Amino acid sequence: MTISRRNFLKVAGAAGGILLAGGAKSARTAQTPQTSSGGVEFNGMLIDTTKCIGCRSCEEACNEANKLPKPKVSFSSESVFEEKRETTPDAYVVVNRFPNEKNPDKPVFVRRQCMHCVEPSCASACLCKAMEKTPEGPTVYHKDRCMGCRYCMISCPFDIPKFEFDSASPFVKKCIGCYDRVAKGEQPACAEACPTGATLFGKRRDLIEEARKRMYGNPDRYRQRIYGEHEVGGTGYMYLSAVPFRTIGFRIDLGTKHYPELTSGFLSAVPLVDILWPAVLFGFNYLISDREEERGKESGDEE
Repeated sequence: MTISRRNFLKVAGAAGGILLAGGAKSARTAQTPQTSSGGVEFNGMLIDTTKCIGCRSCEEACNEANKLPKPKVSFSSESVFEEKRETTPDAYVVVNRFPNEKNPDKPVFVRRQCMHCVEPSCASACLCKAMEKTPEGPTVYHKDRCMGCRYCMISCPFDIPKFEFDSASPFVKKCIGCYDRVAKGEQPACAEACPTGATLFGKRRDLIEEARKRMYGNPDRYRQRIYGEHEVGGTGYMYLSAVPFRTIGFRIDLGTKHYPELTSGFLSAVPLVDILWPAVLFGFNYLISDREEERGKESGDEE
């Protein structure tokens, strides 16, 4: 079998063009979707920090609904507010207290949990689909699929998935938005338990409209921003606040692009690296070897 240099380069160039065209197509910018690919409108949650009183009813309801271990400090104790807390494998929702620069006598209470991104980077990074964005809205975790790579933890811009390092058979743990309840048309346990209306559950589109009504109707009460409407391309759980979000523990450097979109260029190049590049190297090696063989024959004929 023989192949000319010209024909080889034609084949390599055509294959590269096809792969690169496919990569460019996958990297196109998409608008923030309000519905799943199946046409189901995403559910979400609006958390109004101006209404939260730090009662931690959401924490207790989450603990009971998910059958988590009881905390060492009771849910009625305020001692937990002495330092900032992060979610853990045993606590999917935590409430923190922050000073209020607008009203020093009234601190700001902020609950923290999975943000259930519209296009979650944890699900995009997962190699075995252990993290999955459901049509209803919640991003759930399937422990039977997990291989323990923890890429979901690295990829999450909100540092939410937590690994059970102290367990003999560890898994990743996080809020799954009470998916079983939502699938049956019920509210998540935390939203149902909130006594002040600080947590509102519903369709994401409706929640954004409600948030705008509150902001525009009470401009002196709210910052004119819905945190989560555009961050990382949009999240299912969104917030309202009376003080700057940076002062109550929120990242403001995340940008507005879906995080999976930021890696689409790299991922689309994987076929180019794994398939085309080895073929190119093999082809060049073949041509060089063939040329050296021809030169050897020519030298032999001259002798």
